[in-house]
Amino acid sequence: MTDPQQPSTGAPTSGSEVTEDLVKLALRRVKDPELNLNIVDLGLVYDIHVTGADVVVEMSLTSPACPSGPELVHDATTQLEAIPGIGKAEVNLVWSPPWTPERIEPRVRVYLGF
Repeated sequence: MTDPQQPSTGAPTSGSEVTEDLVKLALRRVKDPELNLNIVDLGLVYDIHVTGADVVVEMSLTSPACPSGPELVHDATTQLEAIPGIGKAEVNLVWSPPWTPERIEPRVRVYLGF
């Protein structure tokens, strides 16, 4: 049954629904080139919005001057677009609240010595 509140995207369906967990799994393949840690564990992914097959991710960088910013956004978009059944994939950079090391997953903070 179709949910009337979910817009039809015309995206091909592969029998698998796009979920926040699938999105996080895809984003875990995006690694900060300097730290070699994924953007989810680093706390750079602030929010994930899934509407039907469409995904919007709000993420930040460790600083606005991060030289890897364009690469990370490109890699995140590429990984999202590779999810089976995905419709529109959008990655937005946000700066509020500012990223701090406290956003890093606790187990990764321990690994990094924080």
